[in-house]
Amino acid sequence: MPTPPDMTTDLAPGVLDTLQHQVAVFARRAEQTRLGGVGRLHQSMDRAAYLLLNRLDQEGPMGVKALAAGMGIDSSTVTRQVAPLVDTGLVKRTSHPEDGRAVVLQLSPRGKARLDEVRASRRQLMELCTEGWTEEERAMFCTLLTRFNSALSDVHSTLPQVPPTS
Repeated sequence: MPTPPDMTTDLAPGVLDTLQHQVAVFARRAEQTRLGGVGRLHQSMDRAAYLLLNRLDQEGPMGVKALAAGMGIDSSTVTRQVAPLVDTGLVKRTSHPEDGRAVVLQLSPRGKARLDEVRASRRQLMELCTEGWTEEERAMFCTLLTRFNSALSDVHSTLPQVPPTS
């Protein structure tokens, strides 16, 4: 269970300072490159689009509410993020197979092809970035990063929501 922000910890502040700094640097670099990978135009794709397309690919067609719940964001955000994906033909809206009144979102063949391109390009980038690493080091990094992301998600889900300042 994550430690609430107001509690002290046995970890040395220097390690936590280094960790928070490195996470900030990573976030900036990831945003700068959009983790676009290598190749034609670096195969960049908006982070939100990538995550939405990936979820639809992994879990299949679903409604906006299910997609939002699975991603930990609200339905209006998903609706806003999906609109350009529908407009560009990467996602299609279809009728729910059991309830024709309901709409489900589905990855289109064009969306699947585009997602595969981006994944291949990002895989190549990850290979370049970890070129001197052993497979064990890559696996350990994946394990730790997955664990970190999961803990970060857990912490965010338990913190009170503060409205943005104007």
